[in-house]
Amino acid sequence: MSVSPRKELGQHFLVDENILGVIGRLAELALEDVVLEIGPGLGVLTRFLADRVAHVHAIELDRTLEPHLQEALGDRGNVSLHFGDALRFDHGSLAPAPRKLVANLPYNVATPLVAESLDGLPSIERWCVMVQREVADRFFAEPGTKAYGAVSVLVRLAAERTGFHPVSRAVFRPRPNVDSALVAFRRRELPADFGWVKRVVGAAFAHRRKTLPNSLELAGLATRDRAAAALAALGRPADTRAEALAPDDFVTLARAL
Repeated sequence: MSVSPRKELGQHFLVDENILGVIGRLAELALEDVVLEIGPGLGVLTRFLADRVAHVHAIELDRTLEPHLQEALGDRGNVSLHFGDALRFDHGSLAPAPRKLVANLPYNVATPLVAESLDGLPSIERWCVMVQREVADRFFAEPGTKAYGAVSVLVRLAAERTGFHPVSRAVFRPRPNVDSALVAFRRRELPADFGWVKRVVGAAFAHRRKTLPNSLELAGLATRDRAAAALAALGRPADTRAEALAPDDFVTLARAL
């Protein structure tokens, strides 16, 4: 069967199976694993996973791909295909619960999918995701760098990086106009108030050209005076911007607001 990727869904199908060994190594796949794959596309990675783990949950938005996936998977009975929007999917309904997220993520939703999985998918212990190279760099960017942003703070609070591998554009169809990379990370213990910290981080980076107190006030999370006082407790001046704070600083800031 032939199928044309849909640009509006950010589809870039994985077609070169040589990269699969790298994915398996970085994901540290084990026979007892239950894996969540988002955006299985033509099933190249799905088939690889199914032959190496106990169960695969594959969530695909594009229902037209169902016959292609069924053909690729053959008689493998340890794959559950789910059709829907992964950002709105009830992941708590997945049984057995996945402990790893391994996927070639659709470019247009990769960042929110990873950000939401940090606390929205508490059963996930490890991630191994293929994303745009700039997104992979952003996940673990250092404070003060151009790539550092809200997702950097959240990912670094929730996980530690365990692997990184640049990926050739030639492994996809259609060939993308950007570089890609595999990034692997494992869960750390989340701050107990991660939900509140997440709100503060999102508000802090919502207006990158403004000082952090102004940004928090615009978001309605704190007055400028209260935010400035919280920054002072960190030994930071009132004109500090979000990109200057380390991830742990945001936890302290959130608790002081």
